[in-house]
Amino acid sequence: MSITININGNLFNVEPNISVLQACEMANIVIPRFCYHERLSVAGNCRMCLVEVEKMPKLQVSCSIPVMPNMIVKTESLAVKKAREGVLEFLLINHPLDCPICDQGGECDLQDQSLIYGGDRSRFKEFKRATEDKDCGPLIKTVMTRCIHCTRCVRFANEVIGVPVFGTSGRGNSLEIGTYVGKMLSSELSGNIIDLCPVGALTSKPYAFLARPWELKSTESIDIFDSLHSNIRIDTRGYDIMRVLPRLNEAINEEWISDKARFSFDGLLVQRLTTPLIKNKEGLFNPISWDNAVDLVTKRLKNNVTPQNLTFISGDLCDVETLLTIKNFTLLANAKVINNAFENYINTDYQTFFKFNTLIKNILKSDLCLLVGINPRIEGPILNYHLRKRFLLGNFVVSYIGSPLKLSFPTIQLGNSFSSFFSILEGSSSFCKSIKHSKKPIIIFGRSFQSYLKDNNLDLAFTILSKNNFLMNNFWNGINYFNNYTSNFAYYNFCLNNLSSTSNNDTNILYILENTKPLQNSINYDFLIYQGHHGCANAQKADLIFPSSSFMEKSSLYMNCEGRLQYSQSASLSLNLAKSSANILQIILNSVFKLKKGFIGNDNFSIAGSNLRDFIPFSNVMINTVNSNFFSLISPLYSTLVVQNSYIYSSLFDNFYQTDIISESSANMSKSSKLLLDKSPFNL
Repeated sequence: MSITININGNLFNVEPNISVLQACEMANIVIPRFCYHERLSVAGNCRMCLVEVEKMPKLQVSCSIPVMPNMIVKTESLAVKKAREGVLEFLLINHPLDCPICDQGGECDLQDQSLIYGGDRSRFKEFKRATEDKDCGPLIKTVMTRCIHCTRCVRFANEVIGVPVFGTSGRGNSLEIGTYVGKMLSSELSGNIIDLCPVGALTSKPYAFLARPWELKSTESIDIFDSLHSNIRIDTRGYDIMRVLPRLNEAINEEWISDKARFSFDGLLVQRLTTPLIKNKEGLFNPISWDNAVDLVTKRLKNNVTPQNLTFISGDLCDVETLLTIKNFTLLANAKVINNAFENYINTDYQTFFKFNTLIKNILKSDLCLLVGINPRIEGPILNYHLRKRFLLGNFVVSYIGSPLKLSFPTIQLGNSFSSFFSILEGSSSFCKSIKHSKKPIIIFGRSFQSYLKDNNLDLAFTILSKNNFLMNNFWNGINYFNNYTSNFAYYNFCLNNLSSTSNNDTNILYILENTKPLQNSINYDFLIYQGHHGCANAQKADLIFPSSSFMEKSSLYMNCEGRLQYSQSASLSLNLAKSSANILQIILNSVFKLKKGFIGNDNFSIAGSNLRDFIPFSNVMINTVNSNFFSLISPLYSTLVVQNSYIYSSLFDNFYQTDIISESSANMSKSSKLLLDKSPFNL
């Protein structure tokens, strides 16, 4: 039921239980503000959003006063204009004249609002105060003399990331924002505090003094450092990447991104492969032209097209087009495919077995959560944020099975071995009662849990859970699988794991595709091809190297853990002679089989547009709101769960800042890993 209010002489119907400021935003009336932010609690301490409300003796803070029926609001009266001018005059009393050297210049709220609402002179004749800068770590630069005490950073640290290190001390002219004790801001989402600061008090250290915002060109893209694929904006000057900022997507990341997505782009310029290389008899690499390199591979493949002739090892950063081209290789060249992490078999008959079925946005609807073999703070910081956001709303308990976790909200450890999980499968655990009384419970399985199971036991565990508990119905699917690798969902979606062969690991040509993990000793090969954008140990072993483009240097498609298909746009040029991975494979495929023009296509997106749905079994490319439940169709009558280890680690890695070849090459991530990581033994 809406109510009617009068704003500047015009009547508007607005929802109740909102503030006057929100009502003005709905009416497209601009109210200046510094402290207010729609995703933080209301502070009401900047006084910039003052408005005049009839029958109230003084001006009111519009961000904190609720709307009432028949309320009459004036936002452009003389009293309001004088108040805004006075507030800005007070804010500028101690604010330094740093605009020419401030990185916030050109996108500073204080600059913009001073120009629109401020006066043309100051009456302050005394000395300005100065404040000591705080050390927030290697990523955030502080110039606290510029701080206007809006407390956005304090509320963000306390409410969003759950690291309450910021606070205010002193009062009046001595008021300061800082840490209570000398401590850095250690959080996987700490970089978002830069975007929240309305002035230049908190800025990006890697971006310091590099560019002005009007010099930059923005490109919309996605983050591929985890399987959620947060939406990002890449700012470039020429072909140089200057910074990465979040892009609004309410269904995934809202307006936050991880520090790895924001700061690790400097790794794209380190240890890059820029030209095709071939190893000579002395074991040294020499440059080779693309034509000669492709001819060399073509001759080897034409001699014998058998499953023993070509084996692919796909990496964790592969895009959809690349995996789809590998699929074409398996159809035309009888190639084998090995998973990027040499993980066990997952049933790919239905997406339900390897998908985040609940959807990220539906976590707010759940009332119970169980984490099994996953550390969301390390493997998916945005997932951890959504769980914390739901926890702060109340009536939400998070339990876990695995090694001890240090999340940003309280959790309950049910155990650290498979016996604890088996008791839930059997229905003998006390946690089963919580699931039974819960209306919308969720269970999230991680890659660590899946790595311990043998054969196709993951879908068997899902099946038993769905039968013994109340996790699934026609309107809710609470069983979820989360893998931090960006290419994992598409890999299983194309059923590439079904093409693996564990009985015979001998091959003529071993083709490593953007995979930097050490090779298994059991794989025997005659000729090794490495295709990737960074040099690594596998590249040193290779006989032939193909340089590929990184995700910021090519336009491609990616599927996240929900099955959501998203578009990554090219923000920069490929280095030297590097090409996109899909393009390289298409050239080789066309050279070997002399395919008709248009069968594969020169444009990567023609592949996805024409052939993508043909390779995805029993599902649509785009996501569905209600997931179908196929567990009952394939549930075996008698089955036994087989595991490799009785102890469950919550995560297979404990360093959030270095999980892939790009972040491992990043100086920003190396500094963060050195200074911000908790060095306690055994991750306790």
